[in-house]
Amino acid sequence: MATPHALLTHAPEQLRTAGRCTPRTRRLGPVRTGFLVTAVAAVTVTALPGTASAVPGADDVAAQVAEASHELEVVSEQLNEARVVLARHQDEAEAAGEAAAEAEARIGSLDGHIRRLARSAYTGSGMTQLDALLTSDSAEDLVDQLGTLDAIAGHTNAVLGEVSQAAEDAERSRDAAAEAAADAERTVARIAAQQEELEAKIADYQRRYEALTTPQQEQVARAHGGAALPAPSAVTAPSSAAQVAVNTALAQIGDPYVWGAGGPNAFDCSGLTSYAYAAAGVTLPHSSRSQSQMGTPVSRSQLQPGDLVFFYSPVSHVGMYIGNGQMVHASTSGQPVKVASLDSMGSYNSARRIAG
Repeated sequence: MATPHALLTHAPEQLRTAGRCTPRTRRLGPVRTGFLVTAVAAVTVTALPGTASAVPGADDVAAQVAEASHELEVVSEQLNEARVVLARHQDEAEAAGEAAAEAEARIGSLDGHIRRLARSAYTGSGMTQLDALLTSDSAEDLVDQLGTLDAIAGHTNAVLGEVSQAAEDAERSRDAAAEAAADAERTVARIAAQQEELEAKIADYQRRYEALTTPQQEQVARAHGGAALPAPSAVTAPSSAAQVAVNTALAQIGDPYVWGAGGPNAFDCSGLTSYAYAAAGVTLPHSSRSQSQMGTPVSRSQLQPGDLVFFYSPVSHVGMYIGNGQMVHASTSGQPVKVASLDSMGSYNSARRIAG
């Protein structure tokens, strides 16, 4: 059975990389390494179970490390969700900046139009109502000229109103961009602090796991992810996208579990499912909580291959259903991607159909 020693060394780098700012964020202004939105401010890092007593029983030690594994997955998935929220705010900031630029360009074009209207008022086509009265040959001619003057005035007023609205839109867009960028700043700061705390917990978990005997490590694996089952020879999904996702997920069997990893050679639970569906052209956020809100809900009795199945409340683990009461999932550190029973997690929550 693999130990997490070689795997966990990658986790801090995985988390640091995920928390870095993208180039589009830098265009909105300098971003420091520290950021978390209101929605993520409630994210808390759950403490690991306490150290075992001086002479604990083998079952007690294994149970404590199994619980530590679960708590770390909860924290890791919270960080995955925080990164999803961060990316959304970065997109909002970029969209707001583009809206501001568009509004400003609109003001510029309208300004030129107003200048042309102003010039026309002082050329042969421009006249006052008095001019119209003195130069009209008939009452009918006077009405026509006054109507023309009213039309010009009305058009000018409409253009002025449009310019004013465009200016207000630009100002609101700039404010929205500034607010979104500030939210992103706070998000990154919070994530960075949580990453440091998680890395310390990972190191503690690694020490405790490696101190276990092989049977104890196997007990940990059974407690959090279930026994590995043989991969089915063939799985038929209800749609081409679901079929590609299932095939891709099954092709990763044997790849290691790494907290925060999304492939192509290592995965955490939501990293595996998002990677599998990306192969089918379907974008899923790298977060079990966000994935549990995608697609359409489906009852356990109506599950089909390709459906995502979620565990715990609140959701902190996801797998992909492959039929016959089984799923493929990245279960826990020290365990590679594997096929297991839906009942192996012991805390089924819900399911969503992404394609099919």
